[in-house]
Amino acid sequence: MSTLRSEKPAGRIASLRQRYEPMLRESDTAKAAGLALAMIANNVIALVATVVFAHELTDYSSLAALISYFLILSVAGMAIQVATAREGVLGNLGVGAGLIVTLKRWTRTLAYVTLVLTVLSVLLRDQIAQAVGVTHDPWAAAIGIPAGCLWVEISILRGALQGVGDYKSVGLSLIGEQAVRLAVGATLAAIGLGVTGAYLGTPFSFIAVGIYCATALRRYAQRAEDPALAAAAGTTPEHALELWTHFKRAWAPIAGLIVIAILQNIDLIAAKHRFTDVPDLANSYAATAVAAKVLVWVAIGASFYLVPEVSRRRAAGEDTRPVLAKALAIILVCAVPVLLIFAFGAHQLLAAVFKPDQLKATDALLPLGLAFTVLAATYLAIQYMLALKRTWFLLVIGAVAIAEPILLLNASRDPSHFAAVVLAIQAVGALVVFAFALRPERRPPAASPALIRKVGRQTEMAGAAAGNGSGAGGEILSDTLSGRA
Repeated sequence: MSTLRSEKPAGRIASLRQRYEPMLRESDTAKAAGLALAMIANNVIALVATVVFAHELTDYSSLAALISYFLILSVAGMAIQVATAREGVLGNLGVGAGLIVTLKRWTRTLAYVTLVLTVLSVLLRDQIAQAVGVTHDPWAAAIGIPAGCLWVEISILRGALQGVGDYKSVGLSLIGEQAVRLAVGATLAAIGLGVTGAYLGTPFSFIAVGIYCATALRRYAQRAEDPALAAAAGTTPEHALELWTHFKRAWAPIAGLIVIAILQNIDLIAAKHRFTDVPDLANSYAATAVAAKVLVWVAIGASFYLVPEVSRRRAAGEDTRPVLAKALAIILVCAVPVLLIFAFGAHQLLAAVFKPDQLKATDALLPLGLAFTVLAATYLAIQYMLALKRTWFLLVIGAVAIAEPILLLNASRDPSHFAAVVLAIQAVGALVVFAFALRPERRPPAASPALIRKVGRQTEMAGAAAGNGSGAGGEILSDTLSGRA
């Protein structure tokens, strides 16, 4: 009798799990939240790395400036990830083994480019170090460009994973990237390589993550080798895009993300120059600014869902604004506790993780937190418009980005006043971007029957390969069959 009683609750739990688990797994919000959580985990590890490096290095502001330099260089990779996800959804990169052939061809081309640019970066290391404000670490400055090339490669691989619907692998790669960066960078810094050793953790992490993403894509190719689906898809490696064509098509995302990279990172480089006479103040501002940017990384995680989903809905002729609203809701939910901590516990928070001589800019934490919360929303709005293939907004927001370094290099040397200038610039940028983003489409694109069939076939394969059933990939297919597209 007791056995029966114990089995009934277990049976009910199993029944509920069987009923609701597929719905949760396939939920759009769950996918967005899952990627955002992966980005939060990525950022938590990055914050741990910040604490470790701030204690290991006497010149932490130099590492912060170098990372900001890399993040500006990484624009091409972030843009090409967006473009790769979009083209992957539409099946323009090949299917199954065809996709792997395309990616191999692109990797070979990128390897040659990386070799040439690495040589140039080494030759120009002193000039780069001068521009970034790290004149004592020229070899660290030389790492930035080759690291940027490696970033392009893993961005392509992540974009391909997004295109086939494998969001889980994308999320795990985000967490693994920061874990390897911390482990390798901290070890190299500890054995005496200083700023250069800490910075070397970045390219090593990209190599490790690239291997992981390539393995995940091979697993997808093996699952996708269904002869019937491959024949129906009608996409062969010969029809796939060339890498240079892919980059040329991505000019708008590259331009948009250059703007974001400047708005997000130029304050650290400007502060390195502005506070150069007071090293402790430069270190303090760098530590404070890195902590304040947490929500930008949450937005990046949410955008991994937003971009392909907006592309899918646009192809199906549906309203895309609810996708942006869901992504912004995630930012809002995360922003409330973060900003409350920044408002009432800034000094305690920073004192818990940084050295006493790095606490001279704690008053700047709240304005910087507000500034980068606004930037997180701006980032999502820009990604949203790029997915809709809108470009006119780039001219206006580009002017804001150009004005930022000019204004910051002439701003107050007081960290809180300097941060107030950052907040004002971000607020203007957000007003500009949302004025464009919230404008409804005059006429939703009416997909042709051929395109609908193509998207349906590719997303069916993507859903099957990712093990998602009728999830993100099956959604457009079901819409097509029901005539809603």
